[in-house]
Amino acid sequence: MEEKGYSMYGNISKTGNVKDIGVIIDDKLNFSIHLAEKINKANMLVGLIRTFQHLEPYIFKPLYTALVRPHLEYANPVWCPHLVKDLEAVENVQRRATKLLPSLKELSYEERLRKLSLPTLAYRRSRGDQIETYKIVTGLYDRNCTEGLFEFREGSSTRGNSRKIFKPRARLDLRKYSFNNRVINN
Repeated sequence: MEEKGYSMYGNISKTGNVKDIGVIIDDKLNFSIHLAEKINKANMLVGLIRTFQHLEPYIFKPLYTALVRPHLEYANPVWCPHLVKDLEAVENVQRRATKLLPSLKELSYEERLRKLSLPTLAYRRSRGDQIETYKIVTGLYDRNCTEGLFEFREGSSTRGNSRKIFKPRARLDLRKYSFNNRVINN
């Protein structure tokens, strides 16, 4: 016998956010909570690197790339930020981290990156998207998992390859900045 509001399987309630494979998604498919958590974690690890007494570039770079950057890049194709405030918040972690080096402190962010041979995080996200798109389009991933992710314009009369990716119209930001729409602009 079922009571009002309950099924025989128990009470189903609405949740505000869900964590799936390490990515936090809220009920509006927004990743702001995930982004804030990852930025906080990365900043804590930057603080840990700061405790080193004689921090030189040859010590800093492996520490940063092994401890901090993975937190800022895990599952990027899923949660890639598109709002300027989010883009700046993520990049500010790397900006702050590179200022820890006494020998580079007075240089601009771009000069510090050049001296350390580090790319911007925005560049790494874009490059990662392009690599994933290549793998999907060329069939390096299981086609059953990637089927329908991209629409192809076959038989185009233009030059180039025969597999042109078609970009569908997107009215909402949720769709406009999703992986399969975002990579077409890169």
